[in-house]
Amino acid sequence: MHILISNDDGVFAEGINILADALSEIATITVVAPDRNHSGASNSLTLENPLRVRQVGERRYAVQGTPTDSVHIAMNELISEKIDFVITGINHGANLGDDVLYSGTVAAATEGFLLGAPAIAVSLCGSMHFHTAAQVVKKVVLGDREQSLPRNRIININVPDCIWDDLAGWQVTHLGSRHRAEGMICETDPRGKAIYWICPPRMTQYAGWGTDFYAIENKCVSLTPLHVDLTAYDSLEALSQWVSNTTE
Repeated sequence: MHILISNDDGVFAEGINILADALSEIATITVVAPDRNHSGASNSLTLENPLRVRQVGERRYAVQGTPTDSVHIAMNELISEKIDFVITGINHGANLGDDVLYSGTVAAATEGFLLGAPAIAVSLCGSMHFHTAAQVVKKVVLGDREQSLPRNRIININVPDCIWDDLAGWQVTHLGSRHRAEGMICETDPRGKAIYWICPPRMTQYAGWGTDFYAIENKCVSLTPLHVDLTAYDSLEALSQWVSNTTE
């Protein structure tokens, strides 16, 4: 088995290296990831500048670009062998609910999916127990050998920040949602010019039973299937009626 690993925290981040070490016990691993932190990059591709790649270890590459760039160049240029999985993470922090729209980790998995590989994004809802998240991913990959995961979806995994023995179980979930983000923080740099910070996301708005937030709150691993078709099918009829009424 050959697994491509990427992330948005950078090729030297703790999470990606713990994940690579764990999966190297069951597969050939190639790591291709940004050379620096690109959290919040979403699905951005670098189109106006060339991409530079630096080898930083055996089968490990740092890309001067985004998470999506990294997976794109890995699958189109750097790797000639068949890739059995694209796995991204372990993200330093949760990717729950609306986070998936901004997450570079989820975006990198999406790019792998669009290029034809089964894809998993994994995030630790904290900053300590990366080995727990790595063990979760290893169990998922081994389980796929017994019964294949759905191949027409991206699997978004979030793991509570606790030791393995403290996990309360596994739940298949749907996305919850947060309240809208706070505004901006305006400060002044040493030269007297204004600088702005985007505030962190607020607490949850919809986090009831069945959501990814609920699973994590109850110390369960959350597995959420995602698809890339953003069409709101339940609104097609209403929108068609609006067009009919207002354009004739």
